[in-house]
Amino acid sequence: MVSIPSSCNRLFLVLGDQLDYDRFLPADFDPQTDLFWMAEASEESTHVRSNKHRIVCFLAAMRHFRNHLQKKKIPLLYHELSAGESTLSQLLDRDLAKLKPPLVSVVKPGDYRVEDALRKTVEQHEAKWEVREDEHFLCSHSEFEEHAEGRKSLRMEFFYREMRRKYNILMDGKDPMGGAWNFDKDNRESFGKKGPPPAPMVRGCRPDAITMEVIDLVNQRFSDHPGDLRQFIWPVTPKQADDALDQFINECLPCFGRFQDAMWTDEHTLFHSLLGSPINLHLLDPHKVIKAAETAYLEDRAPLPAVEGFIRQILGWREYVRGIYHLRMPEYRDMNFLEADRSLPDFFWTADTEMACMKSCLKQVLDTGYGHHIQRLMVIGLYSLLHGVRPREINDWFLANYVDAVDWVTTPNVLGMSQFADGGIMASKPYSATGAYIDRMSNYCKNCRFKPKESTGPDACPFTTLYWDFLDRHRERLAGNQRLGMQMRNLARLSEQKLSEIRKGANYLRRLS
Repeated sequence: MVSIPSSCNRLFLVLGDQLDYDRFLPADFDPQTDLFWMAEASEESTHVRSNKHRIVCFLAAMRHFRNHLQKKKIPLLYHELSAGESTLSQLLDRDLAKLKPPLVSVVKPGDYRVEDALRKTVEQHEAKWEVREDEHFLCSHSEFEEHAEGRKSLRMEFFYREMRRKYNILMDGKDPMGGAWNFDKDNRESFGKKGPPPAPMVRGCRPDAITMEVIDLVNQRFSDHPGDLRQFIWPVTPKQADDALDQFINECLPCFGRFQDAMWTDEHTLFHSLLGSPINLHLLDPHKVIKAAETAYLEDRAPLPAVEGFIRQILGWREYVRGIYHLRMPEYRDMNFLEADRSLPDFFWTADTEMACMKSCLKQVLDTGYGHHIQRLMVIGLYSLLHGVRPREINDWFLANYVDAVDWVTTPNVLGMSQFADGGIMASKPYSATGAYIDRMSNYCKNCRFKPKESTGPDACPFTTLYWDFLDRHRERLAGNQRLGMQMRNLARLSEQKLSEIRKGANYLRRLS
């Protein structure tokens, strides 16, 4: 055990999503005068009512990282979760009073709330506040700002192409391999009546001793939070993350592309990577993941549409939403273009609803902390959009419940893409659809009492009723959106009597929740 000095020249903060085993040590770190600092603060689990899976993932990964630093004899001041309530700022404030470092340094935080609070605490002690570039990411803040400068819209597709060229990923000289930049048309298959082909039966990793200790702690300390930790499978070390990557590349990637948008009752993981959490905690290098997928294509172990679609999620979308977050925060969080003003329905915390799709998707994430991108966007997010939930409320729910949730990735995805709260900064149109989309991409509707094609009457699908009501309510606001032209023309074909029945049905659904 390395002794903790009574003072230090530089205090290096390491946050729970910055566990980069390869890049944690600054080149000029001096173990005689410098000190690392980490803390488990209860507020990080309670400022939104975090799912137990998310809490365990962070705490177990942090403790493994602590042990790694200690084995390397790196000076570290570490606070384990205490019995009382605590915040990162409170814990840091006490240590700054004792250590009196002239400088406090941190890698760029992924949560504006955390960065703002820590910076203010440091400044109160009249220490210098230093923010270092996060080299885990493939696009720096200055590069994204340069990309964004002068653009009327910030579409991911153009950014993605720049990143492909920069890193020479799936490129044939100056052109994309296969002659196209994306292959979405090949990646939207449903499973059909027969259901999904066989997927790996065992996913993830078994909790080790440290993780089991944290599971016991979380079950006791946060007993009223959602999450069934008997189903915990998430990587919390680089070795576990590497194993998860290998399984995905070898067993799932070949089928991932075709069925990446498909859903099936009681099939939680299917062919998805489950790598969001270890990548976002910095346990797994994104460039390594991208190269592994590209190599699988080059070695003819996975088809190009699957590989390109997966790489786009990381090299394109992941880097893009981070750029949007840091470019637009803190104002971005308060955007509400559609003026949504409904409270989050209570059943989002219980999954107690007659809608089979919502029941399945909500129960899955409440129990396991996981749902894939279409379950998030086109079921849970879609219902929130059509219902008119306040963007900040649904954003907090997503941040609380998904194991891979960090503010920089959740907020743009939810507010921008899912809820269109930014008015089109990210998405060119709202992702609105009737229950027919869910019926086409899943088997949820098969065992549901509601009929996806019906918009009125006792058997009407709430998604379909709320869809037409959504277009009707925002008719003027969305009239100029060219990508909604067909939907608005279909709306115009509805009789006033039909619209009146739809409005009554929508109002009834809102009163129920």
